[in-house]
Amino acid sequence: MESVASHHFLRSIVDFEPLPTVELSASIACVDAPYLSLVVLCYRSGRSMIPLIERLRYVLSRCNFTWELVLVGNYIEGSDDETPDVVRELAERWSDVSAVVRPKEGMMGWDMRMGLNAARGEYIGVIDGDGQFPVEAVIACLLKAEMDGLDLTKTYRVRRDDGIYRRMISYAYNGLFKLLFGLQIHDVNSKPKIIRRDKYELLNLESDDWFADAEIMIRAREAGLSIGEIPVHFALNETRGSFVKPRAIFEFMSNLIRYRFGSRKRLVETNQVQSQLRNRADKAQRSTQHPGP
Repeated sequence: MESVASHHFLRSIVDFEPLPTVELSASIACVDAPYLSLVVLCYRSGRSMIPLIERLRYVLSRCNFTWELVLVGNYIEGSDDETPDVVRELAERWSDVSAVVRPKEGMMGWDMRMGLNAARGEYIGVIDGDGQFPVEAVIACLLKAEMDGLDLTKTYRVRRDDGIYRRMISYAYNGLFKLLFGLQIHDVNSKPKIIRRDKYELLNLESDDWFADAEIMIRAREAGLSIGEIPVHFALNETRGSFVKPRAIFEFMSNLIRYRFGSRKRLVETNQVQSQLRNRADKAQRSTQHPGP
């Protein structure tokens, strides 16, 4: 009997063609919640994101499931960032693309949470909008999740073109993460990450900063989620420099230590308890307003 996974992916495997130069036809996504929602983090990407979005749409259109792209173009008020306008333009052009555009109240983690919270799919995922990760990895992660029955699937970078400096930082950060938390994954910050929607809702993410990827992995382990990884080639970003500056590196390391031993863990745990209590109160209120037969 043909599996669900083979039904979803058969057309992409046997009928893949080179990327066309003509504009794609209308979306295959429908009004109902899609099977996959992919959040693309577009901060300060500007028009350089357009080839990536076109490539994502083409690759996803080869698959037999419904999908949507959620482009996050949050911005710092008063900046000259054209990204919000580009994101809105793409959302108006294609019905399978939606835009999340708000003045920033946090950094990468806040953008990620705003995008994931807006995603409607049975599976939801996140990828950076700079094109350094191969778009085919989205399909590979989803296929592995289906075939292996995983709750969360992600990539890890086995080849990196972004220089020795970034490789050394990543090696040190991942080594510290394994030492502090004992979670044997290869690459904490690598994307795409794909997770089942019902499992994502268990994580109750709180991070607004660069700690977001680590928080996803820590919370996934605490929730008992099954996790898988696939290797990818991480390309050089030729359109802009890295946002990972020395200050961000210090933030990475200090957040790991604070979460493991101190204030950040207590804050997140307190927020999670409060969130759970609010959810229970909401359910109780709904049950009194709509009593059963």
